[in-house]
Amino acid sequence: MVKQTAKWRPFPHDDADYDYAGAALNRHWKRLHLGDCEPYPDPDHLERLVAANPGLAPEMPVRKAAGELQKAWRAYHGGDFGTATTLGLSLGPLGYNVANKATVIHATYLEEDPEHKIALLIDATRRAEEVQAHAEALPNAWYFHAQALGRYGQELSIPKVLAEGLGDKVKTSLERTLALEPRHADARIALGAYNAVVIYKMGETIGRLTYGASRKASLAHFRSALELNPDSAIARIEYANGLVMMFGKDKLDEATALYEEAAAATPADAMERLDVELARAELEDE
Repeated sequence: MVKQTAKWRPFPHDDADYDYAGAALNRHWKRLHLGDCEPYPDPDHLERLVAANPGLAPEMPVRKAAGELQKAWRAYHGGDFGTATTLGLSLGPLGYNVANKATVIHATYLEEDPEHKIALLIDATRRAEEVQAHAEALPNAWYFHAQALGRYGQELSIPKVLAEGLGDKVKTSLERTLALEPRHADARIALGAYNAVVIYKMGETIGRLTYGASRKASLAHFRSALELNPDSAIARIEYANGLVMMFGKDKLDEATALYEEAAAATPADAMERLDVELARAELEDE
């Protein structure tokens, strides 16, 4: 594993609006986690979780671990991805979900060193697999696995992606996520993008026969994601990208409108701010 405290680039925007100190984290949790359906880490929930999945037990008392996990999520939402990862790792598998999400967002948006980015994503993938081994019924053990593996695949050549079977692995983890939590909007975004990328790279006929991909499935996942999480900027960005990949210039106006909606969104945390800034940058480059 790479040294997790090394080379963490700071969040490049004002984080004052994303300070969820004290009870504010719980109050805003539903909005903050509408995309990934992660449960709020209160002590009673964590005690039940560990009782059902002993492999998640931290080295400290569970009720103390709840406070540390809440600190990790506050750091994540505020854009301190390095601290969020470090705190999550200190709790063992119980804290790997926050560590993995923080690691992947940092690697995706802020990490500039390609080798370090790949190392971070591999680490997150392996940690997610460890959580799966201890608690296979946790939806985000599968979603954060797919997220890390998918971002890792974007750093590789097409032949290497095919050789490692990454597409099938990502799809399997996303489908497992939705089987466990059908309202997981982020998994639906990812499956919409998966179908769109396969069609773009392979063509619709080969994509359907080889990977079960289709335009219909892609559009259905994107639309469901927006119904579940109507304020999501990243849902609009990925939907727009998918439209262009699958339909080209015929859907360019619709894609542009989605980007404009994403750029006008009000972010609730650092990750959402990075999504909004990405949309704004894309529109400025047109």
